[in-house]
Amino acid sequence: MRQRAHGADRMRTGAAAGYQGYLHEAVYYRSAGELLAVAVPFLLGGVEAGEPTVVALGEEHAGLVREATGGDPRITYLAGGEMYARPASAIRAYRSLLVDHVAAGAGQIRIIGELAAPAFGPTWDWWARYESAINHAYDDFPLWSMCAYDANRTPPHVLRDVARTHPSVAEPGGRRRSPSYTDPTTFLLEPRPQPDDPVQRTRPVAELIDPLPAAARQAVRGADPGTLPAGALDNLVIAVSEVVTNAIRHGQAPVLMRLWTGADRMVVTVSDRGPGPKDPFAGLLPRTDGEPGGLGLWLTHQLCDFVTVDRRDTGFTIRLVAGGL
Repeated sequence: MRQRAHGADRMRTGAAAGYQGYLHEAVYYRSAGELLAVAVPFLLGGVEAGEPTVVALGEEHAGLVREATGGDPRITYLAGGEMYARPASAIRAYRSLLVDHVAAGAGQIRIIGELAAPAFGPTWDWWARYESAINHAYDDFPLWSMCAYDANRTPPHVLRDVARTHPSVAEPGGRRRSPSYTDPTTFLLEPRPQPDDPVQRTRPVAELIDPLPAAARQAVRGADPGTLPAGALDNLVIAVSEVVTNAIRHGQAPVLMRLWTGADRMVVTVSDRGPGPKDPFAGLLPRTDGEPGGLGLWLTHQLCDFVTVDRRDTGFTIRLVAGGL
């Protein structure tokens, strides 16, 4: 990983200042007017400079921006809900978009987006990891992005993570550094114990010690409640197989797999006594350095409805959820 810099040399304002690399900013707002006061100059500045300019906000805010910018056809609107279905999928989709723009000659790309409110609930941890990981994932691109957060409605613990995962804060007329920003190589490896899923308060329907991947797959299929969305069971079977394989090959025995079922979902945890992947971006980005184990975790993050990682002194646990949350 190349050395990153977030000092004064990174605090520049787009192509006019010769900016190269990724500038990742948070936008805190308490009213639509406060959001537009930052978003509109940002977007219009992009189109006036001939830069690809993209909006990935929810329907309500996208409509306000469209009206405030006069429906400028040079601004591209993406379906925010579709872009942010899963963190690893969002990174893959954005990287593909950025590659296309750079191939077409873009020297600067602007994007403003927001997560839907449900992301601030039980699944926030993997979105916090997303916000941290993209400081590295997009750093090969001339991207200037803003992530909008409603300061009235966003929970305090989420806002604390936002401050730690965004190097700067965009405000009308300028920006300021985030004093609590934490480099992703630190943030992503921190112990972040996660609360149990409600179904984990019941007795597991399966519990396997040092299972072979085939036995793990069979246990998942055998516990199918018959209520998962189409394809969700097959995706979970693949994900569990990958995680169990990784634990056996790269973790420390014993490997323990537990499985719970609820009315609308299945939950699987796989634990071992090891410290977990050394790569802080494991699961969110595919490995490119030839080291083993990265592709399976990346596929797992694409396939499951929710994934958590739990690093403790006693070992490493990954939890996979398929179905409702």
